[in-house]
Amino acid sequence: MSLPYNNARILIVDDDEDDFIITSEYIRSIPGNAYQTEWCKNYNEGLKQLRTGKYNLYFVDYRLGAKSGVDFLKEAIRLHCEDPIVLLTGKGNYEVDILAMQLGAVDYLIKTELSIEKMERCIRYALERAATLKALKNNERKYRSIFEKSKDVVFVTDYALNFKDVNDAIQNLLGYTKEEALKMNVCTLIDQPQQKKFLQETLAHRNEVNDWEVALNTKDGEKKYCILTVTLEESDKEDGYVQGIIHDVTNFKKAEKATLQGEKLAAAGRLVRTIAHEVRNPLNNITLSVEQMQQEIKEENMQLYMNIIQRNGKRINDLISELLNTSRPTEHVLQKQTLQHIVDDVIAASIDRLTLKRIKLQVSYPNDVQDIMADKEKLKLALLNIVINAVEAMEEQTGQLSISLQRSGNNAALTISDNGSGISEENISRLFEPYFTQKRNGVGLGLTFTLNILQSHKAHIDVSSKPGSGTTFTITFPLA
Repeated sequence: MSLPYNNARILIVDDDEDDFIITSEYIRSIPGNAYQTEWCKNYNEGLKQLRTGKYNLYFVDYRLGAKSGVDFLKEAIRLHCEDPIVLLTGKGNYEVDILAMQLGAVDYLIKTELSIEKMERCIRYALERAATLKALKNNERKYRSIFEKSKDVVFVTDYALNFKDVNDAIQNLLGYTKEEALKMNVCTLIDQPQQKKFLQETLAHRNEVNDWEVALNTKDGEKKYCILTVTLEESDKEDGYVQGIIHDVTNFKKAEKATLQGEKLAAAGRLVRTIAHEVRNPLNNITLSVEQMQQEIKEENMQLYMNIIQRNGKRINDLISELLNTSRPTEHVLQKQTLQHIVDDVIAASIDRLTLKRIKLQVSYPNDVQDIMADKEKLKLALLNIVINAVEAMEEQTGQLSISLQRSGNNAALTISDNGSGISEENISRLFEPYFTQKRNGVGLGLTFTLNILQSHKAHIDVSSKPGSGTTFTITFPLA
């Protein structure tokens, strides 16, 4: 029967030519093979041939002058040799046998006990074992490469969700190094306490959580929206583990939110234009009728009522005009402007309000100039509206307003933060809707007008807030 690898190349490293002849004769006598045997008579020559990588199997004598077969094994490990090595010796030595196996020798043969059958079994076992190990190592390298190079965070934890292994993508997503993450628990990254509880209970009862959307906190305190998939892998030896993937969908959520805001504004705009048309027609008739009646009726008491009707009709007409202005896309003349200068003008326009309420102001700019394409006056109005809202949300003397600007890739990110009353989660989604307001005497068109201007500048706005802790507006502009 033909053996696997029956054309394998075998190198015998032995300083005794007679021993080489005897060993090679056993190999040649194996039925159904065509093994190619070659000889190296010293340690250094054997290592030189090892480096070439052209042999499938090595038989190495234990005694090679000043060096030994154990030294040869150690050097083979250092050179990352994956081909099998069999250690030969003139007489048995249990300690050498154990050491050889620990260093990776596939077998340990005593020359005086060799036979054709024993040699055949040794070669077959060594080559088949080497092939299996190479296949396993190739698979390990392949999956390790997938693990390490994945853009998603891939991790392994214990049952308690403490990280045991994680790829470097966690630093790009959450800001933690691999070393920092290995000291953490998955639940410490999750933003909401009820979500932590859901993950632990679901994993305990179902052994998996698939495509679960969750908010994770970064090292810098930023919130990232991710899709989390985890699976519990059990083992009879009680050394099971949990494996998982974190996929970042923050940009997708932002785009989805911007699209939804745009759709809301468009729908509100269509509704406003329809209502304005339907209201203005009878309002014009009322106004014209009142003007005619003012000319015909001379009684003072009636004139008083006519003036009330006329004033309120004008007020209704002004409200409709303001509503139409906030609902239709505004036309801007975009020119190259320095964002730092625009923010300086906004601060100058709001400095009286800040001073009256004794609010502390902190401003941070990058060293380099951040130029954007903008309609300077319109953008000032939009940013001023955000700053004024922040000032009004803060208490006197204890208020702190922070305005920072930094570059983020090809964008300029402007952050306006306050420590005011904050906004509830359900109200944040309605923040830019027309006529939605939390102010006692507010109309609810200011932030709608602001969003309209920012969208015309191709800017993205993100709002994060906690009731009682303040609100942060982050506006991202594409750089000119």
